[in-house]
Amino acid sequence: MLKLEVSYRALVIVGAALLGLWLLARLWPVLLLIFVALIFTAALLPYVEWLVRRGFPRVLAVLTVLFVILVIIAGLFALVVPAMIEEFRDLQSNLPEDARDFERFMEDLGFDTEDWDLPERAEDIEWNRLISGDVALDYGQRVVVGLLSALTVIVLTAYFLIDAPKIVQYLYRYVPDERERDLDEILLSLNRVVGGYIRGQVITSLVIAVFTLVVLLAAGVPNAIAFAVLAGFADIIPLVGAFIAVVPATLAAFQQSPTQAVIVLTALVLYQQFEDRYLVPRIYGSTLNLPPLVVLIAVLAGAEVLGVAGILLALPATAAGRVLLDFWLEKRQPGAPPPDVPPDEVLAPDSTGGTG
Repeated sequence: MLKLEVSYRALVIVGAALLGLWLLARLWPVLLLIFVALIFTAALLPYVEWLVRRGFPRVLAVLTVLFVILVIIAGLFALVVPAMIEEFRDLQSNLPEDARDFERFMEDLGFDTEDWDLPERAEDIEWNRLISGDVALDYGQRVVVGLLSALTVIVLTAYFLIDAPKIVQYLYRYVPDERERDLDEILLSLNRVVGGYIRGQVITSLVIAVFTLVVLLAAGVPNAIAFAVLAGFADIIPLVGAFIAVVPATLAAFQQSPTQAVIVLTALVLYQQFEDRYLVPRIYGSTLNLPPLVVLIAVLAGAEVLGVAGILLALPATAAGRVLLDFWLEKRQPGAPPPDVPPDEVLAPDSTGGTG
């Protein structure tokens, strides 16, 4: 006979755990927005502190930093969106002819295209069904939800930046005196790693945007600036971003000539190799310090759980987790070396002075 006894304390613990899981499931969208706001806070805090040390009131410093960033992003979208609409219209009207050019180009390379029938298939595409009212309504709803989420993140980021000193003081109230140094190390490492990742990503996005612009201008591709900006945005997305950065620019170049398309494709693919093997390790340094397999698993897990948002958040979240894991391991093994703290990044102002 099996006799099972459960104490009241165990019941309370199980009930509290179930309640916590239920609250986590219910509040997950809100917690996700808070997490995104904290990532942006870590990236922007050095600039706010830099302005504060130069006499700016804290609220004005926060509003100045956010205003500059929003103006830049709005300007970039103003460049990209009209150009992408124009390119889509050109693709829609010229697709059969482009398909014939592609078949002729592949025939010149020695491929047998007799059974491909690409021009006929292009003419059979029902564009009205692809952009029907239901599809447009669905994407319109997603855009509205995305804009509201972005507005929420901006407001939360502003509050976090303004109240950063108070938040830190509030945390120290619940930390024993002998643990304050540990908290200092954790906050410093998280700020350097997560903020450094964001600032490093800005650098790589700028570099690929400039390179793409030069290549497209040399190849005579129209709307070169828009495609360069698109490549900069696409560079933010791990793994998939390279495809997004290369394919639209190559298709636009193909409408000029297959030779230009090959030149653009080759140049952009070679740059992707240069960025992955040379540029990223030197810009990020030890900021991420994540094996490629861990990056792949993190991105796939993020995509499965949160879609595009999960892909974007996978690396900073994993880097933050690495900081906490390194700190825990270092405390368990007192003789182990301290966790890596990357040096100040190129785009980060001198951060001495803390969150005072």
